[in-house]
Formats: sequence, C-alpha cells, structure tokens
Amino acid sequence: MNHFAALSFLLLSSVSSFQAATVTEAPPPAAARFLELFDRLRSAQQKSVELGRHHLLTFLFSENDVNEYLRYALKATPRPGLDSLTVKISGNDSIATLAKVDFDAVERWHPGTIPAALRPVLKGKKSIAIDFHIHADNSALTFTVEKARYEDVALPGIFVEKVIEMVAARQPEKYDTTKPVPLPFGLRKIWTSEKTVQGHN
Repeated sequence: MNHFAALSFLLLSSVSSFQAATVTEAPPPAAARFLELFDRLRSAQQKSVELGRHHLLTFLFSENDVNEYLRYALKATPRPGLDSLTVKISGNDSIATLAKVDFDAVERWHPGTIPAALRPVLKGKKSIAIDFHIHADNSALTFTVEKARYEDVALPGIFVEKVIEMVAARQPEKYDTTKPVPLPFGLRKIWTSEKTVQGHN
C-alpha cells in the first residue's frame, strides 16, 4: 500500500505535526507538556536561524500523554470531519488509531468517495481503526497503512487513503496527503518504542 502522510493530520498536532492548539482553559498536565515543547521547539528553530547554531532538543511522551493531549486538542480546536481520536503506540514505529470520522461530510466534500457497497454502513459518524507504520526522518513524515477496518469489515486501502485525503484537505493546514509532510519547528526525527513516542530536532 502506498505511503501517505495524512495520518499526521489524524495525530492532531501531537506526535507528528506539532501544531499548537488554541487554548481556552488550563490544559491538563500532559497537554501542558506538549504545549511547552512546541514553544521550546519554536524558540530553538528561531535561534538556529539567527545564530547559525543548532540547539538539540529531545522529547519522549507516553501513549497516555499523547491521548490526553489529543482529547484536549480536539476540544480546544475542533477539526472538520473528525470527532475523536485515540492511539496505541507499539515499537518499530507502529501506531494504531481509532478515529471517529463524519462520513456524511466526506461524501459531501467529494461525492463518490465512499464505495456504493459501503454506503449502507459508512454513513454519519463512525469509528474506524487504522494500523500503520510511520517513517519520520530527514525532517519529513510518511506512513504505510497496514490495515483498516470498521467493526468487522476490512476497508480497502484505496478507500481509506481517499477518506484521509478528503479530511486532511479540509483542515486549516491544508495537508497534501500525496506528499511527505514536512516536520515543523525544525524537527528532524520521530520514532516509537512500546507505548512511547520520542524524537529530536
């Protein structure tokens, strides 16, 4: 199955794309640590440009940290087409997601995206599970989808790719899922171990 970077959007500014959420209330502890990291990365990137010196920053977050931030980020900055998202992080750069997607919105945005055989079940807001492998190195992020399913129904890879493409394109960042996603804030590498994600600029 093809690499596609849309899952950086699905990670909602946490593990992969690191776009800060708009805060309207005090964030929970894990979310506060993410927001602090965003600020430190921005500062390091600016200093690197101004002084010509690289200031190395490393980070490590647990699976629980990531899910706490995802809940906070979706509440603080709602995302078109996406109601909720949780992740399970495994070693060897493997991540499983469970995302509630608004399939009616996807079909409105691009009629015909949902295959006729799946329309009776994939309507309204449904949770789909996607297992994928990430590759985030040299300041760019790509993915390989291992499998995707809705309840007990296996979803075709081409269909899943198209759904993610539609949802990603509707975000303020206008993610282009046909290309690797550049890692923001000078990030260079991200990888996973069991129930943790880590990386550096």
